[in-house]
Amino acid sequence: MGILINEKQNVFGIMTKKTSYIFGVDNNGLLRHLYWGKRINNINDFVMDELVEISSNDPVFEITKEEFPVYGGLRYKEVCLKAEFYDKGREIVYKYLGYDILENELIIKLVDDYYKLNINLHYKVYEEYDLIERWTTLENNSEHDIKIERLYSAQFHIPYEGLNFSNVHGHWGAEQQRFVQKVNYGKIYVENRRGISTHNHNPYFILDKDANETSGEVYFGAFKLSGNFSGIVEQTQYGETLVQFGINPHDFEFNLKSKESFKTPSILAGYSATGFETMSHNFHNFAKDNVLRKGLRPVLYNSWEATEFKVNCDEQIKLAKKAKDIGVELFVVDDGWFGERDSINNGLGDWYVNRKKFPNDLNPLIEEVKNNGMKFGIWLEPEMVNPLSQLYKEHPDWIYHFENRPTDTSRGQYVLNITKEEVKEFVFNTLDELLSKYDIDYIKWDANRPISQSGVDKSIWYNHIMALYDIVNRLKVKHEDVLFEACASGGGRIDYGILGIFDDFWTSDNTDALDRLTVQESYSYIYPIKAMRAWVTDCPNFLSNRNIPLRFRYHSAMMGTLGIGSNILKFNDEEIEMSKKLIEEYKEIRDVIQEGDFYRLENTSKNKYHLYQYNKEDRTILFAFLPQSEIGHRGTLVKLRGLEEDTMYAANIRGKEIIKSGAYLMNHGVEIKLNGDYDSEIVVFNRI
Repeated sequence: MGILINEKQNVFGIMTKKTSYIFGVDNNGLLRHLYWGKRINNINDFVMDELVEISSNDPVFEITKEEFPVYGGLRYKEVCLKAEFYDKGREIVYKYLGYDILENELIIKLVDDYYKLNINLHYKVYEEYDLIERWTTLENNSEHDIKIERLYSAQFHIPYEGLNFSNVHGHWGAEQQRFVQKVNYGKIYVENRRGISTHNHNPYFILDKDANETSGEVYFGAFKLSGNFSGIVEQTQYGETLVQFGINPHDFEFNLKSKESFKTPSILAGYSATGFETMSHNFHNFAKDNVLRKGLRPVLYNSWEATEFKVNCDEQIKLAKKAKDIGVELFVVDDGWFGERDSINNGLGDWYVNRKKFPNDLNPLIEEVKNNGMKFGIWLEPEMVNPLSQLYKEHPDWIYHFENRPTDTSRGQYVLNITKEEVKEFVFNTLDELLSKYDIDYIKWDANRPISQSGVDKSIWYNHIMALYDIVNRLKVKHEDVLFEACASGGGRIDYGILGIFDDFWTSDNTDALDRLTVQESYSYIYPIKAMRAWVTDCPNFLSNRNIPLRFRYHSAMMGTLGIGSNILKFNDEEIEMSKKLIEEYKEIRDVIQEGDFYRLENTSKNKYHLYQYNKEDRTILFAFLPQSEIGHRGTLVKLRGLEEDTMYAANIRGKEIIKSGAYLMNHGVEIKLNGDYDSEIVVFNRI
């Protein structure tokens, strides 16, 4: 069992296959952290030492390793909960009530008796994946509302100083730029305040003790929220590092009404004694087994780059036929099919088929797509509305705004206030009617601007995301076979909150094949390859103005869930044949890519090779990229991982057949030499 309890000492253990997380209740009723790291089987080894005050300037509340610190008393540290009560009191004093166990979930029950506020701390254990999930539930059992000003889901104690903290930074077109910084005294904040989670930072933490891919201690956690989050990393003066994650307190508060409860978003966390690779595998395997929809993702074609807003039925049919010819399985019509949409300035909100572009409705196109054996998808931006739309003319009060101020537009659009029940129902009904009327298999759900002027209700930042989740969940119940892609002006919604509600991530609007290698590698630390959409697009690339050979572009996009966004009507015969060949090659190996184990491999050459590996059952796939061959034009010795030492593996490397043992391939390695600029290779190793 993953939960152990020493009743005499009031000590609790959350036990996974290889790790232990230990905490307990002391004689003063404080919930105190004791240990997080490699598994220790004997919970009786842990005792609750009596707290002793160091000095009057180091009170007990400051020095104790509280599991869930609250505002009040001699606490001057970051707290997880701050509230204001009916009598303007702002201090929380809790006592321990007991615990409950629900299968693999431990619930620690705390209460502030005076204000009748129950605080329940939840710990769910996933033994096989070496992960724990934590969240908090508040229950207001009083006759008065309670104003919640700050609410973090959990706090973690890491028993080291001088750790390395890593996350990503970025902006539109440059998402998922990994950075590493040394943790020192002071605080590191990662956050979002825009209502859309992840262009700038991502809601996770990675803290390592000089780790690499295969060795060293790593502590990590991913927060499950697609809106405004906040994470704090602090090295304390008492020899440890603290981490808190929760709803961003910026412009946030909500009233917890009498007799109501509130559940925070959860954080999925773990510890690895064997580097980043174990961390990634634990996250990936958990997502593949417990979060993502089963089945392989189809090869996709999206029409945006070919037509932009100049969508019409005849052109889309031509594209669909060509897409079928090269092996596409899902055809997606992007922006421009609806309303009076001919630019970013009109159409959003008017989700009817434009009859100038589609005189006989969407059905002729859908029928052509289906007759060619493909699935059909469509683009929408349901949370947005243009000022020129009929919807806005009829319902100007449906947007986020302040009555006495001019309303912000961005990209020529407003944000719909889907926290209003009538607006939320409009969005749901609009998509429900589309999915009921037309044979649609895939929705690309976009959101091309952040939220602003959210109104007087400071809970809107959180409630907007909950409304979004609810709309999509309801649609999936009614239209259970439809796949949903999370796009938010590129990679603006990549997090574990939306994963599973949506099936795919659009990782970035930057489709430059070289830039994408960086984006995809950073993404892979936390998120599963199966959910990562990657496209082949035209050159020169619209962002980088770089010309990259088609083969390299395909290979880069084949590292995730393959899509094609090029104007294939302009492909010459050679490009068509290469597309056919590479798409067929992808289909032969996609089960390994989408469902296998992923490895970031070391490059041993002065030439800047990018090397990645996928393992599943009897096959290993190696991706090798060389953007630019530098002086010396060297190859690189690639050491594979995750093979069976005594098993033989066969591969063809640029016409040369090799048969080597797993031990040889992992310890000695195999030489890969690419030539020129933007050279790439995929090597398949088959177990003999």
